[in-house]
Amino acid sequence: MADTLSKADRSALMARIRGTNTKPELLVRSALHRAGFRFRLHARRLPGRPDVVLTKHRVAIFVHGCFWHRHGCSLASMPSTRRAFWEAKFAANVARDQRTARALRRLGWRVLTVWECSLRTARGRERAVAGLIRRIRSKP
Repeated sequence: MADTLSKADRSALMARIRGTNTKPELLVRSALHRAGFRFRLHARRLPGRPDVVLTKHRVAIFVHGCFWHRHGCSLASMPSTRRAFWEAKFAANVARDQRTARALRRLGWRVLTVWECSLRTARGRERAVAGLIRRIRSKP
């Protein structure tokens, strides 16, 4: 299927996609703050610049979009055009995520990932946040 947008329109649309302060990230941060956690955002000194860093607990949290990080759910669809480009792009994203997690673990950090799809519904958010809080409070 051909792209329904012009090159300029597609470029403008893609430029609006941001990597920080996304809605799923804001939901997680808000829930953590309500639960009494205090944290740093996008710590530049850590590999991969985790979305949320709880230094007291030595936990790095990534809030991943299912499409970009290939969760495997229905939100992780494959674009029908330029398939080879997208496959290489997604493979590089997944490999980078794995390298980042390994580097953080070597430095003594616990790495937790929250997926966008788990935050879609109110019930899903409650479950995801409760699980996240449980994992943060549990000792490794």
